[in-house]
Amino acid sequence: MEQETALIEAILYLEADSLDEAGLSRISGLTKDAVQAALEALENRYAQADSGLELTRIGGGILISPKKEYWTILKERYGKKNESRLSRAAIETLSIIAYTQPITRSEIEAIRGVQADTMIRLLLDRDLIREAGKKEVPGKPVQYGTTKTFLTLFRLKSIADLPKLNDQEAERFELERTE
Repeated sequence: MEQETALIEAILYLEADSLDEAGLSRISGLTKDAVQAALEALENRYAQADSGLELTRIGGGILISPKKEYWTILKERYGKKNESRLSRAAIETLSIIAYTQPITRSEIEAIRGVQADTMIRLLLDRDLIREAGKKEVPGKPVQYGTTKTFLTLFRLKSIADLPKLNDQEAERFELERTE
């Protein structure tokens, strides 16, 4: 069991992206039960006070990351250099997409009140949003949604973990939205 746990830990350490249990099973050659047991052992090991790591579940996958209480200290040096460089307009556009996805460019513009082409291109380039299909209306405009990179950046397991909006904030996203 210790060797299986060590193998899963090594795989998670070497992988740049999160992996689900099926992926860990495929890479390691271990059964899904053995992978689950190894993950439990790692979670128990990392729960100890002398460990600075934890298993983080992001977007349906698992990765090894610094414990949350250390991340604020480490983020400036070890975080992605461009994370903190999103402008206020980019953050606003990203928020609109995250809370209302899937959403079209014209719907984003209706909510923001300004053109969104530049912000959408920037967010696509940074892999924070993706094309999530086409809306079934005349012209079939592209709809946008968030990516696994977005979940990783904001340390969310899924989009359901976004902070809840108060009534006034939620109203802003809905009132001005046009169909």
